[in-house]
Amino acid sequence: MNTGMDKTHPADKSCNDGVLFCLMSTPRLPAIPRPTPAPYRRFAEQALSRAAGAPLVGGNSVELLIDGAAHFDAWLKSIRGARHRILLENYIVRDDEVGREFRAALVERAKAGLLVAVIVDWLGCLGQSRKGFWAPLRAAGGQVRVFNPPQFGEPFGWISRDHRKLLVIDGIEGFLSGVCISSKWLGDPARNAPPWRDTGVAVRGPAVAQIEDAFNDSWNAMGAPLDRFPAHSEPAHEAGSVALRVIATQPPSASLYRVDQLVASMARKTLWLCDAYFIGIAPYVQALVATARDGVDVRMLVPGSSDVPVVSGLSRGGYRPLLQAGIRVFEWNGSMLHAKTAVADGQWARVGSSNLNVSSWLGNREIDVAIEDAGFAGLLAAQYERDLQNATEIVLAPRRYRRSKPTLAGDVRPTSIGRGGGRSGRAAASALRVANSVGAAFANHRVLGEMPSAPLLTATLLLAALAMVSFLWPASVGWPIGALAAWVAVNTGVRAWQLSRRRRRRERQP
Repeated sequence: MNTGMDKTHPADKSCNDGVLFCLMSTPRLPAIPRPTPAPYRRFAEQALSRAAGAPLVGGNSVELLIDGAAHFDAWLKSIRGARHRILLENYIVRDDEVGREFRAALVERAKAGLLVAVIVDWLGCLGQSRKGFWAPLRAAGGQVRVFNPPQFGEPFGWISRDHRKLLVIDGIEGFLSGVCISSKWLGDPARNAPPWRDTGVAVRGPAVAQIEDAFNDSWNAMGAPLDRFPAHSEPAHEAGSVALRVIATQPPSASLYRVDQLVASMARKTLWLCDAYFIGIAPYVQALVATARDGVDVRMLVPGSSDVPVVSGLSRGGYRPLLQAGIRVFEWNGSMLHAKTAVADGQWARVGSSNLNVSSWLGNREIDVAIEDAGFAGLLAAQYERDLQNATEIVLAPRRYRRSKPTLAGDVRPTSIGRGGGRSGRAAASALRVANSVGAAFANHRVLGEMPSAPLLTATLLLAALAMVSFLWPASVGWPIGALAAWVAVNTGVRAWQLSRRRRRRERQP
């Protein structure tokens, strides 16, 4: 799937073909000559560069990787073939057969004298692998750092996570993905659990240096720089003709959020999104709604069942405004959809670790690649269409009108008061739910009804229980609050002492 072929530069195309790269949308007056597309192409490129905080780098080749097995095979092959250095940064490395296979490959390369450096996230690996998991690699000469464990002086520092998934080999080949190093991504045939659906890329060319710089930035944020690492690596030779941006975000830069907003505003024909943990905030949802109402084919593919059920519930709670604006929403029918991708107008594509939610946009270290290449965008769009064949579309029920008040066909129509009215109404509602379920099974469509009452009832019961406990046993509520306040007080005190000591040190310096 290498897309390093020569292509016509978007600046040489008309405004109708340039899609994302032509921003002029107002009608042209007859007396005003039509401007050439090139200035608008440059304007769009400059806008994307400023929003992403990353330049457009040409001369690359990009390979599309689908699902965990393809990722693990490619990653292990590159690790075992490394000659100089291996840089691995991943949110989760689990102590299972996959994690141990990666550890063994890294240990073997470290014993061969290569520079092997690994970054894992403390919260991501909590309960997945213990501290001693990395002892064999450290004993072999490898280096491992754990990102952002709880520490005094940072009472809420644990909120920020390193959610990146990257691998760089010898400064020549780089990988970006949503895949963690865990057997979960391979599924469980014994339990009839299919593999998780995920997407990543393998990159060769000058852009690999920027992926390596992103790793170094994370590493240096936790301590001293790497030993034996070249201060200025020679730029990699061109490996193809693909132009891309490496968008490495950290709190609270919001670089990718600005890019996602800008792409939603610039798309003219299609904008197809795939996300594992979509929780749309109002400004981004408004941008998608405005894009759809302007005639753009906007689609959203999300998990049907999630490993984080609360996120799935929050995501479903935001379907209605999207559907009402004409955005098509699909739920994946497999075990877990973990991919984070976007493709727009057959020209622009994004793949990486970032989800469409506040945590990824503002709270985490993430890394994505934004590719401006029709060949790669076509591959990703084709994969998106294949994924939709294993998804169920969520649709609004057709509207009915009764006394000028719109209702949904999924709602139960009020019945006349009389004998058997309530029973017949419940029977009709049950029949309609059965019909919707059967219809979804055959047509891959599911009607979005009114918000279910079960979550509200659960919240009511929980709040009522909390109120009862507070009245009857106030100490049981007061002690946790007191413990939290004490923790924050100690940490803020330590932080104040650290800042004061740092200031005194600066004052003593000549």
